[in-house]
Amino acid sequence: MNLDNNRATLIGEISSPFIFDHEAYGEKFYMVQLSIKRLSGQTDRIPVMVSQWLFNAEDTCSGVLVRADGQFHSFNQYIDGKSHLKLFVFAHDFQIVDCSLDPESNNDIYLDGYICKRPFYRRTPLGREITDVLLAVNRSFSKTDYIPCIAWGRSAKFASELSVGDRIRIHGRAQSRKYQKKIGSDIYETKVAYEISTSKIEVARGIV
Repeated sequence: MNLDNNRATLIGEISSPFIFDHEAYGEKFYMVQLSIKRLSGQTDRIPVMVSQWLFNAEDTCSGVLVRADGQFHSFNQYIDGKSHLKLFVFAHDFQIVDCSLDPESNNDIYLDGYICKRPFYRRTPLGREITDVLLAVNRSFSKTDYIPCIAWGRSAKFASELSVGDRIRIHGRAQSRKYQKKIGSDIYETKVAYEISTSKIEVARGIV
C-alpha cells in the first residue's frame, strides 16, 4: 500500500467506546475517537477506524494513551437520501504508548494531492485571513479521498491564488470544530466538522 502521498500520525487518549463500523472479508473494523490537546489548550477529538486485529478491547479502554499511524480518509455516507462526507484516520498501526510520553508532534498530517474546488478566501470577524481548500488525494484501487483543508494568515493568501488542478503538498494537523446548523425555523443542531489545519503548503511543480 502506497503511503507516500497520505500520512497521518496521532497520539492521544481514547475518549469513546469502540463502535462496530463494518466487516470486510472476515475482518471487523471499529470507530473510536482520540482526544488530542493543542498548544492553545483546546482539544481535538479525531475519529479513527481500527481493525479488530490491531487492538485488544480489554487493554485499550477510555483514557488510555495510544498512537495511531495511517492515512486520512474520506467516505460519502448516505443518510436519509443525502450524502454526508465522513472523515477519519484509517489506522495501519495502533499501539498503546507510555503515558509519560511528551511527543514533539502528537498530530501530524501530510497530504500530496490536487485542488478539486476553487479555493475560498475569507476573513474572520476579527480580521484573520482564512482560505478553504478541498484536496483530492489518490489512493489504491482507483479511489480518491476528498479532504477539506484550511490555510491561515500568509498561507491563506498564497492558497487563495492557487487554481483547480494544481498539485500541492500540505503539512498540518487534523482538527475538529463544532458549528450550528439550522434545520428549521429557530431550530439549530450542533454538528462537528473535521479538517486539516495547514502549517505549510507547497506547489509540487514539475511533477506529473
